[in-house]
Amino acid sequence: MAVATTTAPLAVSEPEGSTRPESRRQGWLRHTLVALLCLGMGYWVSSGLWADPFRRTVTYNEGDHAFFEWLLGYGVQILRTGANPFYTDLLNSPHGVNLAANTSITVYALIFAPLTYVVGPQISYVVILTLNLAGSAFAWYLLFHRYAVRHRAAAMLGGLFCGFAPGWISHANGHLNWTAGWVAPVILWWVLRLRTSRRWLLNGTVLGALLAVGFSVAAELLFFTALATVIFVVTWCAGRGTWPVARRAAATTFAALGVSAAVAGTLLAYPLYMHFAGPGSFQGTGFIQRNYVEDPAAYLFYPYRSVGALLGLSRGDLAPNQSEGASFFGLPMLVLMVVGTALLWWRAGPARKALMRSLTIVGLLFTVLSFGPRFNWFTKEYPGVPLLYAPLTHLPLFDSALPGRLALVVAGVIGTTLALLADRLLTRPPSLRGRLLWGAAFTLALVPLFPTPVLTVERSPEPRFIADGIWKRYVKNGGVITALPNASASAPDGQRWQAYTLARGSKQFRLPDGYFLGPGGRNGTGRIGAPGRFTSVMWSKAAHTGYVYDIDNSERYKVRSDLAYWNVRAVFIPDRITGTQGMIFHESLVRNMTDLFGPGERVGDVLLWKVRPGVDPKPVPGQGHDGPRRPFE
Repeated sequence: MAVATTTAPLAVSEPEGSTRPESRRQGWLRHTLVALLCLGMGYWVSSGLWADPFRRTVTYNEGDHAFFEWLLGYGVQILRTGANPFYTDLLNSPHGVNLAANTSITVYALIFAPLTYVVGPQISYVVILTLNLAGSAFAWYLLFHRYAVRHRAAAMLGGLFCGFAPGWISHANGHLNWTAGWVAPVILWWVLRLRTSRRWLLNGTVLGALLAVGFSVAAELLFFTALATVIFVVTWCAGRGTWPVARRAAATTFAALGVSAAVAGTLLAYPLYMHFAGPGSFQGTGFIQRNYVEDPAAYLFYPYRSVGALLGLSRGDLAPNQSEGASFFGLPMLVLMVVGTALLWWRAGPARKALMRSLTIVGLLFTVLSFGPRFNWFTKEYPGVPLLYAPLTHLPLFDSALPGRLALVVAGVIGTTLALLADRLLTRPPSLRGRLLWGAAFTLALVPLFPTPVLTVERSPEPRFIADGIWKRYVKNGGVITALPNASASAPDGQRWQAYTLARGSKQFRLPDGYFLGPGGRNGTGRIGAPGRFTSVMWSKAAHTGYVYDIDNSERYKVRSDLAYWNVRAVFIPDRITGTQGMIFHESLVRNMTDLFGPGERVGDVLLWKVRPGVDPKPVPGQGHDGPRRPFE
């Protein structure tokens, strides 16, 4: 999620001091060098995947990695067949999946569809991940350089922090949508133009289109960006020195915002309908919010993928999981922020004070909100200590958000403060002793936060049975087939392999289950995946624990009913399959399937069982009642 930063540039204060004028050519050259630096950093963070995109996956959160590859493959189908971008029946047979209610990255899927078709979703995924990280840092750099500071070095420092802050590196573990931190600075750029430019119609139109794109890429990030921007603007306008400026700009700004609302509303009318009221929609989120909060102690330590972690200064157990560590700024950075904010306030003019007041309010507010509805300290929850997020938990939009991600807004506030502080020190250089002290403070705060590459592991190759299209001999176009265990968050390979088939643009098969968010949670909320049926639970238990069932006709009846419900025509077990929770017990799956159906057919690199829905697996004489288990049986 990313919203980090809607707070910076609304500053509207002229940076103090001056720098030597540069030619347009020099400016573009320096912008290019900064862009290359950002791109190099993006490659560094994702280098584990670049080593072998076809055989490597993130160590933590393989399920989301597979899901986003699936979405990229589906983008080819959208362009090739005119498939609905916001709903699909290729997963979760027979019901399908509401993609609008998931993080469907529709814009990415469509823009990168040609690349996906040529080289596969594995390459498209790592390309987008790298560009997201690099583009976020570069967009922040441009925003700071244009609106907040005079010194390019200060803008670059703030941009690099905002783009590669610990939270973004954490989300690089499978969250392709949440690494799109560029959404916040790009939208902020156009929000600022509403006040500074008279071209209200053009600015409003562009902003409306950007809001639609932001919703498509990361709706939760867009919500946080909008929330932080509104709070910043209101607090900035409330100052005595800034209120007259706000009044003069009000007419043009509100006219442009009206255009933005009309454009965004038109573009998002159908996606919003699908998201909130379409088939397969749900209320709230599929996650328990109280489990996805920032422990205040996490702010004091360093992220697990950082130089600080190499020095033993990390506490990974303070994060909900390795892809949700949104803070982890370290104590030296927090101290630098307190001292730096005080310096920027000291003897500042009215405009700068208005900026720092708004920036401080947003930073402190979102810090507290990130703690969630109840106070935690070193992983222990204190239910008797409700916090600011508690009354918001059941409000629309807030009920769908994960509170810990609000710390990404704090990352934007810190990055903005770093840029302003560095600009102040470069504009009014302190004494030699002061320069040494500030240099040591920046070094101590920033060096431990320097990211290390996201960890990766080997994943199972696509079976030739799928890659060579052999499956088409057993299932018609649009028929249902499944690898065992059924595709899920803990066994995502089957969904990945379907993604690669989608990217090739040929005939398609459907899957029962899958990894997605859908209805079926408590009180109308969402859940991860489809509600469990006997057969999917049986296969999952056998795969992850090695359990071998004592099969009788009652179990055969349940399996037969489930296969008919899904309309499955064939089931196969690959020679190699990956599980996110450890080893997959291949032999346990084979034994359970053999007890149900008899020996499988060897077809290339898979064992295959053909299924006649409603008929297979047939009952075996002498092995119990063929039907629901009777009472006391």
